Amino acid sequence: MKVRINLLPHREARRERQKRSFYLLTLASVVAGGVLVFLVWSILEGYLNGQRERNTMIETENRKLDVQIREIATLKQEIEGLRSRQKAVEDLQSDRNQPVFLLDELTRLTPEGIYLRSIKQEDRKVNLTGWAASNERVSEFLRNLQNNSRYLERPELVEIKLAAQSPQGIQRRLFDFALNFTMKTSPDKAPATPALKAGAPQPGAAPAVKG
Repeated sequence: MKVRINLLPHREARRERQKRSFYLLTLASVVAGGVLVFLVWSILEGYLNGQRERNTMIETENRKLDVQIREIATLKQEIEGLRSRQKAVEDLQSDRNQPVFLLDELTRLTPEGIYLRSIKQEDRKVNLTGWAASNERVSEFLRNLQNNSRYLERPELVEIKLAAQSPQGIQRRLFDFALNFTMKTSPDKAPATPALKAGAPQPGAAPAVKG
């Protein structure tokens, strides 16, 4: 007697088990992949949020620095303005005494035989004209201005020529001359006046000066 066993239901059941296992594994893989993606995304998002916070902090500090820089620039402008005003006041105080220094030096340094006619001053540059008894007197005058003056510097002869007419009361041939020189920037701080050389002619009195 032969026994026949039907294996079809067993095979079908095994296929169903394999199919369920495949679906379960696939679902588990999807879930695991989703969890992994979420974890990676969370970590990266945390990094990004941290970087955003740092960027925000840096921008805030930069804005504060910009405000401070503008304040410093304003302070620098105010300081420069104060320095300019201080210098202007110092220049005014110094310039106030210039005419006194100028006339005192010319009276002291003008040798005999030199007659001053006019003095014109623009800023610190001075133009002087007059009559001279000889070329040597003009040279001596220039040397005095160059070497013996506390307040005057850089004398320069502009011209010298035979005078067309002499000042009233002088009956002799004279020379017209013109020269330029410069007032020193800070005469109050100028070095002490060197003594005139022994035997040098003493400065003569100058006539009234026309401004």
